This record gives sequence, structure tokens and C-alpha cells, in this order.
Amino acid sequence: MLTKFETKSNRVKGLSFHSKRPWILASLHSGVIQLWDYRMGTLIDRFDEHDGPVRGVHFHKSQPLFVSGGDDYKIKVWNYKMHRCLFTLLGHLDYIRTVQFHNENPWIVSASDDQTIRIWNWQSRTCVSVLTGHNHYVMCASFHPKEDLVVSASLDQTVRVWDIGALKKKTVSPADDILRLSQMNTDLFGGVDAIVKYVLEGHDRGVNWASFHPSLPLIVSGADDRQVKLWRMNDTKAWEVDTLRGHMNNVSCVMFHARQDIIVSNSEDKSIRVWDVTKRTGVQTFRREHDRFWILALHPEMNLMAAGHDSGMIVFKLERERPAFSVSGDSLFYVKDRFLRLYEFSSQKVIR
Repeated sequence: MLTKFETKSNRVKGLSFHSKRPWILASLHSGVIQLWDYRMGTLIDRFDEHDGPVRGVHFHKSQPLFVSGGDDYKIKVWNYKMHRCLFTLLGHLDYIRTVQFHNENPWIVSASDDQTIRIWNWQSRTCVSVLTGHNHYVMCASFHPKEDLVVSASLDQTVRVWDIGALKKKTVSPADDILRLSQMNTDLFGGVDAIVKYVLEGHDRGVNWASFHPSLPLIVSGADDRQVKLWRMNDTKAWEVDTLRGHMNNVSCVMFHARQDIIVSNSEDKSIRVWDVTKRTGVQTFRREHDRFWILALHPEMNLMAAGHDSGMIVFKLERERPAFSVSGDSLFYVKDRFLRLYEFSSQKVIR
């Protein structure tokens, strides 16, 4: 692990990288949201309008906005250029665990201890859908990067995948009055704008995190049974592929790396673990002495990760992008896959 930047703060429960600027948001158990420049190592701004811990935070992909959700049951949308909260979304009846903007539509998805997932239109500032079905706290929920799906994880020991295709039609094309009338009818008799596509059962304890693969039909989940599970889905069903064992305590967060064939997980056992997706084995383990890990974030564009723990956060890379090398005459010696290799300039060949 190459640590790029480290902070000392109250416990970090939520993290989000900015897609273009060298910024990261950290939401703290103390109720403060910090905005850091991780290249310069400086605190740029702080936002503290929430009462109690802020567990979820997320930058918008293109607007100067971020969203936060906390134990005060409030979702707040902020403009970081104006340094203020624009508005508050109310509706959840318990702690809010995660919040996330949609990549294209003007939506936010939120997960809460009130056992619901809600989808909000942040432009109209209204709740457009309530996803019910979990029967315990919903620990996280996120949009699929490309498809009309949401994945959620709950302490009811299940991971659920929701189809929100009908919601997209409803909000994107409201021109036809007849269509609007029929939609009003379905809404009156229990909305059909979000349906459960799969219920993934296999964990023995509450599930803390689940996330989609950026491009493949895979899901990864982590739970209080100390296991990381890999799931595959197709159009009609979803099934468990494998279980990754090694963590010694509750798995807090787990996700696929955007560019490499690896899964990264962190845990209350004070470690971050890296797993090979194809071999399904542990590759690396990074430990801290005294800090339990709570959250992970992946940079949307760069090979950077962040992890939040009991006394702050770290921004890091898993490995060097440039290998260790040395030039001697006509030869280039370099390290790849833990082996010393020799490249000959004259023949343009790797000798060994």
C-alpha cells in the first residue's frame, strides 16, 4: 500500500472522491463533513449542519453539489461553491446509512434504519419512490453504473436487487396524459415503479455492504458473518459464486476495483484485504494497530482508494504504477509480478 495522504480526525463513516479535482469528502461520527485536498494535505472546508453522526456522503458527477445523510433522519444537498446547504429532504424515520447521486438522472438513493430505501428527485426535491421489503436496517443502497438497478444490503441477512426501469419511464417521459393517468392508478394501488428482481440469501448474519461490478454482472457483499461473498446474475436469476474467508470480525465495506480484477474489503478487525476475483484468493492484507475500518471509496477516474477508520482516513494506492527499474547499457532491468525481468533495447525483446 502506498499511502498518499492521511488525516487525524473523529471516526470517518462516509467518503467520496471528486471526479475531477483532488478532493475527498469525509463525513464524521461527530456530525462534521470535511472537504480535503489530498494532494496538498489541506482541509479546504467544513460543513456542520447535521445533528449527530453523518454516515453517508457523495459528490455529484458534474454539478458543484454533494449530498449527505445522517442520524438526524435528514438528507441534505449542498453547493460547495456557495459553501451552504441548498435544501433538506425529509421522509426517513430513522438513521440514514448511505446516500448516492445517480450518474445521469436527477436522483438520489438513500438507505435507512427505517427498513426502506428511498429514491428522490433532487431537482423537484420530492421522494419519487419508496422501496420496501427488507425487515431490518438497510445498511447501504446504490445505483448500478449503467443499468436501471439498485442493490441494497440489510441486517435481515439478505442482499436485494431492485429493478427501477419503470421509474425511469415515469420520470423521463411524462408527456402522455393517458400514461400519466394509468401511472396515477398504479401509484394509488401500490406503486410498481420499483420491483424486487432478486433476493440473495447466503450470509448467516446481517449484511453491511453490497456493490455492483462496474461492467460485469457481478455483486460483492460483506457481512457480520466475517465473510465476503461473490454473486453472479443474469436476466432471470442470481446465484452465489464463492465465499472469501479471512476477516476476523464484521466486514464493514467491500467493492470491486474499477480497473483491476480485484475486490477490496475492510473490517472491524482493523484490516483492509485485497482479493483476486478470478482466483478468489486473498492477495494482500493491510493492518492498523488500533483502528476499526468502516468505509471504502474508489476514485471514479484514477487508481486511488480511501478508507475511513476510528481516528481518520487514509488515501492510498495498492501498488506503484511505475515498476522499479534500472538501465544498464543496452538492457533494462525491471520488476514485474515479483520477478526481476530483463528487456533488451536492440532486439526489443524481454530476455527473461
